[in-house]
Amino acid sequence: MNFDFPTLLVAATLFTGLAWLFDKLFWGPRRRKSADKLIKDGLPGDSEQVTATLKEPTWIEYCKSFFPVILAVLLLRSFLVEPFRIPSGSMMPTLLVGDFILVNKYAYGIRLPVLDTKVIDIGAPQRGDVVVFRYPKDPSVDYIKRVVGVPGDRIGYYDKVLYINGEMATQVPAGVYVGKGSGISMSGASDRKETLGEIEHNILVMQRTPGMEGEYTVRDDEYFVMGDNRDNSNDSRYWGPVPESHLVGKAFRVWMNWDSANGGVDLDRIGMKIQ
Repeated sequence: MNFDFPTLLVAATLFTGLAWLFDKLFWGPRRRKSADKLIKDGLPGDSEQVTATLKEPTWIEYCKSFFPVILAVLLLRSFLVEPFRIPSGSMMPTLLVGDFILVNKYAYGIRLPVLDTKVIDIGAPQRGDVVVFRYPKDPSVDYIKRVVGVPGDRIGYYDKVLYINGEMATQVPAGVYVGKGSGISMSGASDRKETLGEIEHNILVMQRTPGMEGEYTVRDDEYFVMGDNRDNSNDSRYWGPVPESHLVGKAFRVWMNWDSANGGVDLDRIGMKIQ
């Protein structure tokens, strides 16, 4: 079962915010009125009974304290930057198991939290972008892949080579990959530099491993995505394109890596740009 953190965050913001508002408009004045009546009846203003009457309930105090913090997290996470963790090796060698990444939430437009309705159109994915999106077969699950096809493109994949509109994407051999930690199983794969537009990135290919081949024409409001670990990626070759409405954001930075199979934190990956 997937934990629906965005819904919980919105609910917590609404609850604490409404509690603060109702206390300011109704409950607080009611306490003040009751305390004034006690003082009018002769009790000193600093008496225990008056003080107790004016005192905010503990849960209201907590709501007032947490509301600005929760609201700030909601706004930051929904409209600016959201952190994600890489759970698999489908984007090796660009992203490794245990990478904690930052995703730009406004690169492809501003969307309302939970509803995922776009309210401001800012930009669109380009070939080569590494994007986070909601998996079309189960939107409660987030996936990360690289955009290889934009609307109107004819995408082909044959003999481990990507073709865009009939032209082969440039691949340059970059040696034999040596994995570490959770990615050690990919040691021996062919490491290649592939160019998509202005983006040059590395991919992994297992020459003897059979893969899905064929062609697909990308329709409007769709994007064809593939993992950089070409023979170990569940991507558009198998389940089709990503609808524009499923986009979450553009991955741009690794801020930490934790892989217990590699001894914990990998300091070399901290702050690494994703391209």
